[in-house]
Amino acid sequence: MVDRNLELQTTLVRYNNPVLVVKHVEKREPAGDVAPSKEQTGRPGSGGAVVVDSPRETEEILNCILPPKTWEEDGQLWTQTVSSTPATRQDVINLQEMLDTRLQQTQARETGICPVRRELYTQCFDELIRQVTINCTERGLLLLRVRDEIAMSLEAYETLYCSSVSFGIRKALQAQEGKEKLQEQIQQVEHEKETLLNSISDMKIKADQAERRNAELRASEEKKHSEEIAFLKKTNAQLKAQLEGIIAPKK
Repeated sequence: MVDRNLELQTTLVRYNNPVLVVKHVEKREPAGDVAPSKEQTGRPGSGGAVVVDSPRETEEILNCILPPKTWEEDGQLWTQTVSSTPATRQDVINLQEMLDTRLQQTQARETGICPVRRELYTQCFDELIRQVTINCTERGLLLLRVRDEIAMSLEAYETLYCSSVSFGIRKALQAQEGKEKLQEQIQQVEHEKETLLNSISDMKIKADQAERRNAELRASEEKKHSEEIAFLKKTNAQLKAQLEGIIAPKK
C-alpha cells in the first residue's frame, strides 16, 4: 500500500487519499420521502437550463475529466479520486516548482522529442484543468476540449512519423537491395572486362607470333627466289657461252 501511494504521489495532479471500496447494499428511501436537497438547486443557465454549482456536481465533472484511479491489493479494491479543493496562488507556485524539480530529476531533454517531458507537461496541464474546473466549470470543460484536441493532433503526428519512418526504412532496404544488385552487375562487368583483356592479350601474342612466322617465311621465300634467279642467270650464261662456242667455228 505504501508503494502504491508513492507511485500515485509522483503525478503532478492532486488526488484525494485512497479509499477502500466496500461492497454493500444501499438502503433506498421511499420516493415520497425524498426532499429536495441543496445539491439540486442552482442558477439558471442559457435556454432555461439549470447549471448546478454544487460540490457534488463539480466532483462528478472532475471525475469525468480525470477518471479515478482504481487498483486491487491484497484482495481489496482501492480507489482514488482527484481533489476538489480549490487551488490557491501558492498551489500554482508549488506546481511550477514541482514541475521544474521533476524535469530535473527525470533528466528530461529540453528540446526535441522527449516522452518524459511530454508526460510531465500533460500532468501539469491536467492539474491546471482541475484547478480551473473547480472555479469555473465551463472554462474547465473548454480546456478539456483543448487538451483532447492537442492529444489527437499529437497522435496524428506520431502516426505520420511512424509511417514516414516505415516508408524511409522500406526505401532504404530497397536502395540497399538495388545497391547490391548494382555491385553484382559491376563485378560481372569487371569479370567480363578481365576476360576480354585476357583474350586481347592472347590475340596480340598470336598476332606477333604469326607476324614473325610470316616474316621468316617471306625471308626464306626471298632467299629461295634469289637463289633461283642466280641459278637461272648462271645457267643462262653457260648456255649463252656454249651457243657462242658452237656458232663461232662456223664463221
